[in-house]
Amino acid sequence: MGDYRKADLAPRERALCDFAVRLTHLAAEVDETDVDALRAVGLTDRDVSDAIQVIGYFNYVTRVADGVGIENEPEWTSA
Repeated sequence: MGDYRKADLAPRERALCDFAVRLTHLAAEVDETDVDALRAVGLTDRDVSDAIQVIGYFNYVTRVADGVGIENEPEWTSA
């Protein structure tokens, strides 16, 4: 599945995906409202911190891989 918005996700997982997209594309605009949305689906402040760390690290690694020209593995391509 290429678009998480079309997947049958629980509210918690959907909120995490929404947050990941927002943090990735609009990091400077992320604020307490975004954190409150995660709290509303049961995440603790520690969970939010962990999510930020994982999202940030994934973005970092992806940019490094893109920057040095690492190609995707053939099995990663979508049909």
